[in-house]
Amino acid sequence: MSTPGRADSEGTAPFVYQGETYSTWYRVVGDLGRGRRPLVTLHGGPGMSHDYMLPHARLHALYGVPVVFYDQLGAGRSTHLRDKPAAFWTPALFMDELDSLLAHLRVRGDFDLLGNSWGAMLAGQYAAARAPPGMKHVVIANGGAAMALWGAGTRRLVERLPRAAREAIERGEREARRDTEAYKAAMKVFQMKHICKVDPWPRELVASFAATEEDPTVYATMIGPSEFNVSGTLRTWSIVDDVWKITAPTLLINAYDDTAQDIGLMPFFEKVQQVKWVQFANSSHLPAFEEPERYFTILGQFLLN
Repeated sequence: MSTPGRADSEGTAPFVYQGETYSTWYRVVGDLGRGRRPLVTLHGGPGMSHDYMLPHARLHALYGVPVVFYDQLGAGRSTHLRDKPAAFWTPALFMDELDSLLAHLRVRGDFDLLGNSWGAMLAGQYAAARAPPGMKHVVIANGGAAMALWGAGTRRLVERLPRAAREAIERGEREARRDTEAYKAAMKVFQMKHICKVDPWPRELVASFAATEEDPTVYATMIGPSEFNVSGTLRTWSIVDDVWKITAPTLLINAYDDTAQDIGLMPFFEKVQQVKWVQFANSSHLPAFEEPERYFTILGQFLLN
């Protein structure tokens, strides 16, 4: 275990939950002890790894902002728990893990929070339910306020696909046959249009997808077989009635071709008091890769305001 907060450090933080102790792996880019407020990042999935979030280290290079990355429980280099029952995998678990990491790094009194995709959903719930006064800014990047709204958005995207791809996905979902060549080819079309338009995909993104394939426990339990058919523990997840409780200045991010469609972000925009919404015309789900110059300029301006 490294010393928490040392410049460009990696380590593990103990996480005690329901009487058992697990390990949360983290990486800090920058120095938490130099008085600059850090940005804590939450990756998506659930069950992906932190790797695809690494471009956010650019915020340290550009603005001197220390950036914290970590692998959530069940993902990446943190403790894997393939045999836990479905009831174990809840947003409360991951909020407790975040609290534990903030305490371990001694940043709970002054930090910003950014989540992407599932991480944005987690950030939104954390900000509404239990954020400490030390949380100064929240970034909801390419996420949503309810799984039902997310599903409605992704169905609209499928309807916009070329006919062959659309019908292959619809058939695969209807018949629960997602291993056919036609379905895989259609998913490639969908992902290149609505996950990341950079071709070939950046190695960090490939690494995060590989981490999910290596251990799909968390994704399969919380989402299900695919995001087109959410049947897992997040099936009825919603914070629509709670987002008004978010008091920190909030930045919403999405794009026209994003799997996080406007319908899912609208509750934040309508109910959070201090909110700004920025959309990216040439991106899908990951503008950090697709439009990095504009993305990191906007983030820097927001976080340093």
